[in-house]
Parts: sequence; structure tokens; C-alpha cells
Amino acid sequence: MSEKRVVVLVVEDTEAYVEALTIGLDREGFQVEVARDGAEALARFAAVDPDVILLDLMLPKVSGLDVCREIRAESTVPIIMVTAKGDEVDTVVGLEVGADDYVVKPYRMRELVARIRAVLRRRQPPGDDTDETAHASTFTVGDVHLDATRHRVTVRGERVELPLKEFDLLAVLLERAGFVLPRDRLIERVWGHDYVGDTKTLDVHVKRLRARIEPDPAHPSRIVTVRGVGYRYEDPAG
Repeated sequence: MSEKRVVVLVVEDTEAYVEALTIGLDREGFQVEVARDGAEALARFAAVDPDVILLDLMLPKVSGLDVCREIRAESTVPIIMVTAKGDEVDTVVGLEVGADDYVVKPYRMRELVARIRAVLRRRQPPGDDTDETAHASTFTVGDVHLDATRHRVTVRGERVELPLKEFDLLAVLLERAGFVLPRDRLIERVWGHDYVGDTKTLDVHVKRLRARIEPDPAHPSRIVTVRGVGYRYEDPAG
């Protein structure tokens, strides 16, 4: 019996890209499903249950950002956003609404395939790192409790829903509460050692996480920035 192929939902309205992606990804062993506008993307997502989504920002009918929002509201499927060169604002907004990674047009097929495989590998449980000594599945720091097995977070006794990457990031921060975690170490733990993007992704996810767990996100007291180094989760017990 042949192994089930990974399904990539390609959401793209430019035929040249559609053709190149269909041929290139098929050669790499992926099963490709295509949607050419935002409305079709949502319908195809429900129909094929893809393993990863390659989502262009500029789409007819429903924008890529709105597609991302709707999918993220119900699923943690990895989403790689595709942006035009120089659209930094759109890139940041895309990450803020739930994209896991992004690529900029024009991109090389080798880079794209590497990113797809990387986001798929990152779906492993947080903290699954052979050089770490701590492998607990639950963490409690102050009034924040995380249960990795149940994918559940509570803050001040209230349930807080977190997308996959924010959950993974919080797990790593809580695991090493009180210690400064360098930016490159956080990226390696959460996005994988083969991550090829820039550190903007980490900053955006920290901002989103603060908005969900900080009493005052504008003046963070839990996830604090250690300038020039990285971030530290403050342990109220010292």
C-alpha cells in the first residue's frame, strides 16, 4: 500500500504560478489542490482538509488575509502566506492573523519546498528537543497554566485559545521561566533549526501572545524584552 501523500492547498490566481506550483510540488511528492480565489479557497479547505496551505495575499472575492482569519478560527493547519516583494505591512498583518510563515514573490521552488517541509515538521509537540532536560507536559507559572497534552491554556482561571505557534512559544517560555532565551534559540525551538525566514515572525508572535495573556499588553510584565538578546518570561516566584 502506497503512503498517503501530503496535501498542499495552493491558493493562487496567477496561472503561471499555478502551473509551476502544480508541476513542481507534484514532482516533490505532494498532492496539489488548487483554489483561484478566496471564496474557492474556503470551500476547498473544507472539502479536502489539506495538510498545509500556500496562500497568496492578493486574491479575488475574498482577500488572503480574510481567508487566513477564517481558517485560523477553526484550524491549526500550517499556513504559508505569499506576499509581493516589499509589502512589509501586509507580511506583518498576515502573521498577526495567524500565518505560520511567509515567502516573497518571486521565490525559488527549492526554498518553497523547504519551508513547506519545515512547517510540517514543526507540528511536533513543543519541547521535543533532544538537548533539553525538561520534558514536562504541563507548566504553571503564576496564574498561567499550560497543558501540552490537552493543548489547553488558562490565564487567571479563564480558558485562552491559542493558535499552534503561539502555544508552542508559550510552552518554551514557561518551561524556562525566569531565564533569558536568545532570539535564535526561541526560533529554533518553535520554528525548527532549518527555519529560513527572519526574526520578524518571532516578534509578531510575541506581540500576539502578549495580547492574549498580559494584563496590560502595552506594558508587558510577563513576557519581557531583554534588549539585544531575546525574551524572558517573568516568574513571580523569582
